[in-house]
Amino acid sequence: MSLEIHPVTAERWPDLVELFERRGVRGGHQNAPAYGCWCMYWRDRGVGHGERSKRAMGKLVGAGREPGLLAYDNGAPVGWVAVAPREEYTAIVRSPQYRPRENGGGAAVWAIVCFTIDRQARRRGVASELLDAAVAYAFSHGATSVEAYAHHSNPADYMGHAELYRRAGFAHVRDANKRAVVRIER
Repeated sequence: MSLEIHPVTAERWPDLVELFERRGVRGGHQNAPAYGCWCMYWRDRGVGHGERSKRAMGKLVGAGREPGLLAYDNGAPVGWVAVAPREEYTAIVRSPQYRPRENGGGAAVWAIVCFTIDRQARRRGVASELLDAAVAYAFSHGATSVEAYAHHSNPADYMGHAELYRRAGFAHVRDANKRAVVRIER
């Protein structure tokens, strides 16, 4: 698989919609849970799921924000990673499990909160390539570190599995129930 990875922009918005709304062989959305939350859950829990979340994400992208990266295989979108400055994820910042615990708060910490990999592209390295690209993107935009919330035991978890992050050089910061807060420094 030869991937191209690009930030989601207004021009690429239709590709994100295609990935999230792609129908499976039985007619359902094959890339759930992305279709329901549109990666807005950690940004604004008041938005809810479905069309309201889609509109909220579309508004971010339409305003010139780049809330994540898309992976393409032969021109077709096959994966997504949500990456942004941690403070944009208000539910993470307020979460008892994930909230920042470091002193000072001046560091430019970015966070990765979601992966969506098309069912047909899973187990082909898409998440690893997206993770590497997300870290590079965050560092190129001023991040001093990138944080994520790795699941301990579910390799298909939407926030990523601990082994994915370990292979990419992330260090364990602390446990948070079924997840671990992991981080890589610039």
